[in-house]
Amino acid sequence: MSDYLVIVESPAKAKTIERYLGKKYKVKASMGHVRDLPKSQMGVYKEDNFAPKYITIRGKGPVLKELKTAAKKAKKIYLAADPDREGEAIAWHLAHSLDVDVNSDCRVVFNEITKDAITESFKHPRPINMDLVDAQQARRVLDRLVGYNISPLLWKKVKKGLSAGRVQSVAVSLIIDREKEIKDFIPEEYWTISAEFLKGNEAFEATFYGIGQEKVELRSEEDVKNVLGKLKGNKFTVESVTKKERKRNPAVPFTTSSLQQEAARKLNFRTKKTMMLAQQLYEGIDLGKEGTVGLITYMRTDSTRVSEVAQKEAAEYIQATYGDAFLQVEKRKEKKSTNAQDAHEAIRPTSTLKEPSSLKEFLSRDQLRLYKLIWERFVASQMAPAVMDTMSVDLKNGDIVFRATGSKVKFPGFMKVYVEGTDDQTEEREKMLPDIQEQDKVLKKDIDPKQHFTQPPPRYTEARLVKTLEELGIGRPSTYSPTLDTIQKRGYVALDNKRFVPTELGEIVNELISEFFPEILNVDFTALMEQNLDNIEEGKINWVKLIDAFYQDFEKHLEKAELEMQQVEIKDEPAGEDCELCQSPMVFKMGRYGKFMACSNFPDCRNTKPIVKDIGVKCPNCKDGNIIERKSKKKRIFYGCDQYPSCEFLSWDKPIPRNCPKCESLLVEKKLKKGVQVQCIQCDYKEEQQK
Repeated sequence: MSDYLVIVESPAKAKTIERYLGKKYKVKASMGHVRDLPKSQMGVYKEDNFAPKYITIRGKGPVLKELKTAAKKAKKIYLAADPDREGEAIAWHLAHSLDVDVNSDCRVVFNEITKDAITESFKHPRPINMDLVDAQQARRVLDRLVGYNISPLLWKKVKKGLSAGRVQSVAVSLIIDREKEIKDFIPEEYWTISAEFLKGNEAFEATFYGIGQEKVELRSEEDVKNVLGKLKGNKFTVESVTKKERKRNPAVPFTTSSLQQEAARKLNFRTKKTMMLAQQLYEGIDLGKEGTVGLITYMRTDSTRVSEVAQKEAAEYIQATYGDAFLQVEKRKEKKSTNAQDAHEAIRPTSTLKEPSSLKEFLSRDQLRLYKLIWERFVASQMAPAVMDTMSVDLKNGDIVFRATGSKVKFPGFMKVYVEGTDDQTEEREKMLPDIQEQDKVLKKDIDPKQHFTQPPPRYTEARLVKTLEELGIGRPSTYSPTLDTIQKRGYVALDNKRFVPTELGEIVNELISEFFPEILNVDFTALMEQNLDNIEEGKINWVKLIDAFYQDFEKHLEKAELEMQQVEIKDEPAGEDCELCQSPMVFKMGRYGKFMACSNFPDCRNTKPIVKDIGVKCPNCKDGNIIERKSKKKRIFYGCDQYPSCEFLSWDKPIPRNCPKCESLLVEKKLKKGVQVQCIQCDYKEEQQK
């Protein structure tokens, strides 16, 4: 018989914590929530102050029975669910099910699963924080009122299986608005003039800056001709040389949002995958003789705060590994985001001393890559700024001014370990200029005018959408990944080349919600609601009053929608071919895994087949077939001949409809880290890389 029963959420955590606490403690897992609102009904009593109706989750009976048996044998019960609103609500539900007094010191929280953190947290148990529980209840009730009222309406008026929610509806609306911006975008022409100059035998580049003292934008070819016409000869005089020293600070440690964004940029991870791997690293990894150890702190956070202990350990590691010069002398005061709850620390390694290289044999490839990213970001955040030497040179020929800029790293500082990625994927590299003095003469060797057109705003990637939602104050760290998952499963958006595009269904649903429930799509309204949920957590607002104020207006909109919302018929798009089984027309359907073709004579004929995308290139192998886009079992795109299996041509790189000018073989677009390069599959022919 154990003296103490500790209940956590997952078995992986239970195993680790039990080893740290010793024989007097029995640690069991609740496997997440044990009670929730019923799935088959609203589960909210509107006439009784929106009281939620909780039931034991289907399938959790045996788990709850096991916990009750263990609870009867224990002298004291500790509830150690995750350190956030959701965790507090799980602890409250467990207390209710196991007859634990919520006002007793039964709640234990920790930010990392290490021996020191666990043993210290059990010295300071506390009562369940009902403000946190109320904030979580308010969110559940609010989402239930929205979802379980609008969704049936959409089933009735549009089609079954649809849903609506506060955060997901705004996310879909953002994607649709961006698509409209792209369609309405009118490109504007502009030009640049770059030139290669020689100072002695040293070559360097400069670009056209302006005329006289004024910066000039080149809007047309006529403007370019005007500039080139004013140049007299190839000699330029160095008018000014500006040298500066610039400090560059490291990025702060990861929050949930910034981790999802950086993992997408650098590791090509979807948000769902990032959170799954982070959960594994947090809950604990078996490190052989050392046992199971949590490698990172709690991964659902909007704070960049770091404990004094972690800062000290990192400083000692940096000093020992890189030297005193790399130590951060002044601690930067990080600006706390307006919307941040700041409940617990940033995401960091539980110990800086656990270098990624030392864990290679214990982690999977993807676990190691994510851990390395978190470890490097944190260590870099505690290091000295980098120092850059920058140089700007203005070159003059008559009134025409060209400007050259260069920079080099004088002291690498944090860059020795890690440099934050960017969304535009431009490569940052040193650009050196020769030793130049004012009034020096340089020779123009070559000049290159280029026409450009302004580009529309880019479609949202998962990382960009998460960043935008966070900046707007919509949703919280725990909601981003499930939200993106839901809008894809419902068929409201699809991923095209890793970027979101709205579907016809998404646009129809968005239009209906916009017309009848405008507050649901109002960014300011949704952000204010998130702020009010935070205020409930801080004990500033009563959750019932907040829900009541929302529901009074919402109910009026609901009544109007019931009466006025028109039936919408979504016609299947013709696929342009007939069914080979019954000769009925084939149509496009939207399924769980995207679009597919199906017979219009369903259910009498159940013929379906995948959509074949012809890329307009003849097969170089058999000469008769066409190359089509295919997907592997792991959903990776490749290209093959439509005559397969008689022709087995395939390529991971996308073929293009022109031949190599050197050998007449097939050209393909080779994806590189920073763009795309056209290459020949036979000879060494390559074209300039496109970003």
